[in-house]
Amino acid sequence: MMQVLEQHLIDVRRSLHREPELSYEEFKTTDKLRTWLAEDHISVLDLPLPTGLIAQVGQNEGPVVAIRCDIDALPVEEQTGLPFASEIPGKMHACGHDFHTAVILGAAMLLKAREAELPGKVKILFQPAEETGHGAESVLASGGLGDVAAIFGLHNSPELPTGSFGTRTGPLTAGVDRFEISVEGIGAHAATPENGVDAIVTAAQIITALQTIVSRQCGARETVVLSVTRINGGHTWNVLPERVELEGTVRTYNEEIRASMPEKITRIIEGIAGAAGAKARLHWAPGPPATVNDGVWADFTKEIAGQAGYEVHDIPPQMGGEDFALYLQQIPGAFVNIGTGPAYALHHPRFDVDEAALLPAARYFALLAERALVQLKERA
Repeated sequence: MMQVLEQHLIDVRRSLHREPELSYEEFKTTDKLRTWLAEDHISVLDLPLPTGLIAQVGQNEGPVVAIRCDIDALPVEEQTGLPFASEIPGKMHACGHDFHTAVILGAAMLLKAREAELPGKVKILFQPAEETGHGAESVLASGGLGDVAAIFGLHNSPELPTGSFGTRTGPLTAGVDRFEISVEGIGAHAATPENGVDAIVTAAQIITALQTIVSRQCGARETVVLSVTRINGGHTWNVLPERVELEGTVRTYNEEIRASMPEKITRIIEGIAGAAGAKARLHWAPGPPATVNDGVWADFTKEIAGQAGYEVHDIPPQMGGEDFALYLQQIPGAFVNIGTGPAYALHHPRFDVDEAALLPAARYFALLAERALVQLKERA
């Protein structure tokens, strides 16, 4: 039976990989999931979710737990050369969400086979739009997780070998925020800069000064990253442009520091611009907060991973973002990493996963969900 299930999960993963869909466009993916769930007689909840869905397994009264995967792809042109490579130009499962989806579908099938023995219910969440950082918001707004007592999610890890498992208590991924800064000067001929206000020089001074927020305004023990990732200004070689645009990101674990960043950035950019006779404005686009694992449930996931045969690692915090954080703000739980072997980094056009990791991960999440129900029932 396990060989049949393993091949099915490989086929599922490859089907999703061939037809990736971007955030909020996962209509065909959702239809495929409904078909696969129906084939195993797994019910889907009636919720106001245009894409993505929540299924449910369990016949008995008792606690409710949830296991979650994400289903969206990235705007990346695939370069793997795989026989099941993306058939959609400019779109690719370059973050392994196809792997996540197959794992959680497999867990749902295994749980369905033990439905009569489950001391409660398991909600199986196939979440849209993780790559936007806001997909979890629509799921929470749907009300589909209102009765969930514990929630668990996964991400594949090319840094961990196949057969490895990693998580930690406390922050696992960072809070992710995006900023845009517009610098407005006065255009002039490059030969007579005194007749204008140089937006490029002002922007350059702003870029340098922003780094002092991390080095001089945050404690040495805090982990903060501020990166300017885009600068755009000017159209020709002999004209000082009137406007320059900057864009970047801030990554933090500490919510107090995160909340203070817009004011810190604004103070610097307005001060430097004012000194130059220019103007600067900040647009702050908040993303998901840090993913903070509950200590009890993080330890529980590691214990079950050891029982499932994984090599268990207590991994350091990561500066990438994950909107699973929004669930953990309302529901205790933990986010974990499943090793998928050495590979190109996440979001790389040649990224791939080791499909040998599919079945063990599906078995692990089925076992984790069932054991969590038992644990919650014993606590009650």
